[in-house]
Amino acid sequence: METDSRESLQADFDAFSISEKLGFILEKPLTSLPEYYRVWLDLANNLTHLIESRKLRDLVHEMPVLSPHLLSEHRELRLAHLALGFISMGYVWQEGQQAPAQMLPKALALPFWLVSLRLGLPPILTYADCVLANWKLKDLTGKMEIGNMDLIFSFPGGESCRGFFIVSLLVEMAASSGIMGALEVMHAVKMSDIIAIQKGLVKVTQSLKKMKETFKLMHNCVDPTVFHGTLRIFVSGWRDNPMLPRGLLYEGVSNEPMLLSGGSAAQSSAIQCFDALLCIHHEDETGAFLTRMRDYMPPAHRQLIETLSVCPPLRDFILSHSSSDLCQAYNSCVSALVDLRSYHLNTVSKYVIVPGNQAQTMACPLIGVGTALNAKGTGGSNLFVFLKSVRNTTQKTLISERPSVSKVQNF
Repeated sequence: METDSRESLQADFDAFSISEKLGFILEKPLTSLPEYYRVWLDLANNLTHLIESRKLRDLVHEMPVLSPHLLSEHRELRLAHLALGFISMGYVWQEGQQAPAQMLPKALALPFWLVSLRLGLPPILTYADCVLANWKLKDLTGKMEIGNMDLIFSFPGGESCRGFFIVSLLVEMAASSGIMGALEVMHAVKMSDIIAIQKGLVKVTQSLKKMKETFKLMHNCVDPTVFHGTLRIFVSGWRDNPMLPRGLLYEGVSNEPMLLSGGSAAQSSAIQCFDALLCIHHEDETGAFLTRMRDYMPPAHRQLIETLSVCPPLRDFILSHSSSDLCQAYNSCVSALVDLRSYHLNTVSKYVIVPGNQAQTMACPLIGVGTALNAKGTGGSNLFVFLKSVRNTTQKTLISERPSVSKVQNF
């Protein structure tokens, strides 16, 4: 029986491109491409200097239009997407919010579009790029911990930029055991194995708690003023963005501007997996936004969310069984997700809302993102409304062990 379970999990790892140790994180990302693509890596590796010296756009205009046909394996394509994504964000936002580029030149736009088609990702820098595939070890024999990790490519913002992306990566790493737990629960529900469901839920709960603890590293590693005033604009997209209301034109790809969202935590496959597992249904604009964010995830990861969504509902299974232990295991899991979302809400207040209000008070619209994106997430959502909505919906999913009490509370 144990062997069957192990084989079943291994099949899931393969089908959904999951690493047992790293979850959705790309294992051993490449840092080099065939010589033909040297110009891409030269620009991406020197991006901070080129943006700060206002030279990036001129160098992009000199780039040849390269074909992605020499990129053969998945990790090469991911590195190409990462490099082209970083260069594109730098190109668009080099002059800050006052003069975003209206068009991405063909030398960037066409290969970015073609690489994106092969990966099933949109031609913009996504969370799957800048968090899941943008890391390397300083000491190859050392551990994956914050002191031994660096970014492959970076934006202006120095240590705060490194800290933001690396801490986000470590939060994803903490999610890996929860993803394993979710798979175990998924199979256990099909077998009506209550003990296995409880064990899997405990794994997810512990993982969510670890994610919250890891998230706390953000406060030591990222300066709110640097994040808001320097870094944030470079992960902002061109959908629901007042600075690029019509979107961005991709030269050589389309005659109409494209509307694409910037990288956002809402593009984390892990969190959406936990929602799907626990039967947390976000509705209206919030639900529509989260569903749209799946288009920015690698297709195999998106497929896991969709698979969990159509499995026999865990919450209904628990409601149909009179096991207080099972109910408690479920509620502990939901509560841990509520805590994580509450912590995220507070962190966003510190890093986005407060410095945004300070910039507005100082009447200084040219400080990075200034006031235009104060209430907007980088993905284009109404930030505070969205985060409160997902937190409150999660809270409402808790099961009362005495249904009669639940009915009274609803009135």
